[in-house]
Amino acid sequence: MESGTENGKRLLAEELERRFSRRGALRARLRRAVQVLLWLGVVQTTALGKRAVDIAGAILLGVLSLPLMAPLWLWSNARGLGLDRRPRLGRWAVPYREWQLLLPDSRLGRLAAVLHLNAVPALWNVLRGDMSLVGPRSVAPGEVSMAEHLVRRRHNVRPGLVCLWWIRRRANIAYGTEAEADAEYVDTRTVKGDLAIVLRALPAMLYGEGIASASDEVTILGMRINNLTMEETLDRLMEWVDGDTPGQLCFLNADCMNIAFHNARYREIINAAALTVADGLGLKLAGKILRRDIRQNVNGTDMFPRLCAALDGRGGSVFLLGAKPGVADAVAGWIRERHPALRIAGTRNGYFTAEEEPGVVRQIAESGAQLLLVAFGAPRQDLWLAENMPRLGVRAAMGVGGLFDFYSGRVPRAPLWMREIGMEWVFRFIQEPRRMWRRYLVGNVVFLWRVLAQRLRGG
Repeated sequence: MESGTENGKRLLAEELERRFSRRGALRARLRRAVQVLLWLGVVQTTALGKRAVDIAGAILLGVLSLPLMAPLWLWSNARGLGLDRRPRLGRWAVPYREWQLLLPDSRLGRLAAVLHLNAVPALWNVLRGDMSLVGPRSVAPGEVSMAEHLVRRRHNVRPGLVCLWWIRRRANIAYGTEAEADAEYVDTRTVKGDLAIVLRALPAMLYGEGIASASDEVTILGMRINNLTMEETLDRLMEWVDGDTPGQLCFLNADCMNIAFHNARYREIINAAALTVADGLGLKLAGKILRRDIRQNVNGTDMFPRLCAALDGRGGSVFLLGAKPGVADAVAGWIRERHPALRIAGTRNGYFTAEEEPGVVRQIAESGAQLLLVAFGAPRQDLWLAENMPRLGVRAAMGVGGLFDFYSGRVPRAPLWMREIGMEWVFRFIQEPRRMWRRYLVGNVVFLWRVLAQRLRGG
């Protein structure tokens, strides 16, 4: 009996071993199949997933917009307008006709255009496969030169109702070219990334665009602003560097305006500076309220790498003054790593006494620096520069606030997607709520109230 039991146990063990072996082989096959699918997904998943999202999104948006679009279409038809089909170039530069609703030039029509309701009929193009929800801007035949390599790459994908360049223009941070933004999208596109772009487009609709034909100079709350783009500002700085007449650049944001509102000397320096440029979403919104469009958000943090590249190309030199001990040295390390031809004329932290100040001024003057960056914070940095500029011996100087903290790695900067929707200030507030709450939660409200008051006064 015992031998039979032992034999049965042995047979059962062998059977279990065979079954587990088969299961192990099956698991191995499944694992290999998944690996193959994942590998294929590198090539296909984005395209297939994107198309599925396009179809589902177009149907959903079409249904949701129908209560608005039906009366809007009837209203447009009653005025002899209705639908139009614009010639456009699609994927691989294949021509197609894009549907749009023509709107009367009236208050209601302009409001519908701001909400981009005139583009809703193009959802039919998305369903047909002519377009995508997200992609490069749709262009007319002959609108862009196909001779440029970056421009040709935009036609590797379908044009979109929403594009990366459109969002950055709305946030006033479109510092490059449209072709560069399109190439960036083509190279990095994913289904998840498309969904993120759609979400970023919602607040961007409210911002409007910086108008290229806007005045070269605007005044907000009694303060003069040179209404320049980032590229134009860099060109002016390089003119100073190459010339004989030194100049001071001031960055003006909502917080600076609040300070200058009560500080007459600071306000005088802002208005007298060789260049004063608009920095931040607050100035853009103020420009919209006062009907004085701001062309671009020219902030020091975005300017810095471009400025270093420009100086690097001409063998320039820079002196870094300000922030806590060691921070300016870390920024100098960042520059040396990325722009070796740009000479670091010197560094100095911002902690020095009134007795030490003449020595600091002398150190900068003897360094031979062409450009001086001062990180004391507003208004001290601009007041200090205005007082000492004749003795510093530099050709260009600017106060850069917290820029050194960002490029030294001491403080992380907001991710690009937050900057694209104008929410960088939220990131800064989360980082340092005790220090920033008054500036952002109180200061922004006070600033916008003052701007609205100016508008009501007809200023």
